Amino acid sequence: MAIRDIIIKDTHRGLWYEDGVLVNVLGAGRYELPGEPFFAFLRRPKVEVVLVDMRNRDLTIKGQEILTADKVAIRVSILVQFAVVDPRAAIHAVASYEDRLYSDVQLAARRSLAAMALEDILTNRHQLSEDILSDVKEAAAGYGVAIARADVKDLVFPGNLQEIMNRVLAAERMSQAQLVEARTKADVQRIAAQAEAETQKLQAEAENEVARLKAQSAAEATRLAVQAETDALAERAKSAESYSAHPALLRLEELAALRDLARNANARLFVDFQEKLARNGEK
Repeated sequence: MAIRDIIIKDTHRGLWYEDGVLVNVLGAGRYELPGEPFFAFLRRPKVEVVLVDMRNRDLTIKGQEILTADKVAIRVSILVQFAVVDPRAAIHAVASYEDRLYSDVQLAARRSLAAMALEDILTNRHQLSEDILSDVKEAAAGYGVAIARADVKDLVFPGNLQEIMNRVLAAERMSQAQLVEARTKADVQRIAAQAEAETQKLQAEAENEVARLKAQSAAEATRLAVQAETDALAERAKSAESYSAHPALLRLEELAALRDLARNANARLFVDFQEKLARNGEK
């Protein structure tokens, strides 16, 4: 009997059939397949291995024209990412799991769009993707397929509606730009007002500090002047006591004053002789 072998990669699984009956699901590895027996009267089961790709794949549902809830015809393209997780169910449950997945997503998109108004589709496009995914996910699991995501790829509107939408979008972008500009101006004005208020506050604090220092300096100057005057009076009091105790010291001061006057040519000295004569006459 001739022997031949088959190699299954990690990316695939193999369904082992003997005489058309599924016997085993093969993982990655090398397997020997029996060939035709050498003698014709010897009968061996006919073995067939069907490979199933287990990798993640993309399926695009293109250009489906669907009516929305408000009777607007749009064309939608949907991108589906899926992978086979149960090769037995993928081959046995349906004739072609890819064709079945295509039909299920197409019908789910029609049901979802038919229940949504155009405005809802435009403002909440992700909701459409979520509705399609939740609608198809359970059904696809029944024939061994797991759906990772089902996203709306393109939305195409009628020509006149497209033009209106472009104008609406342009107006929205303009209003958003104006709103951003207004917010920026308001922020600039607010920051400028805060800076001005802070500057005025610092200036007022500086002026108050200068006034305080001036007042403190004036008070200190007054205190020193009073202290100097007090010291001078004390010195004079001491001098007066000295002159009272020692009259000769007062005479010496008088002579020193006369000497200073004598040095000045413009100085004038007035002596009250009448009072002196009167005193002498009384004597």
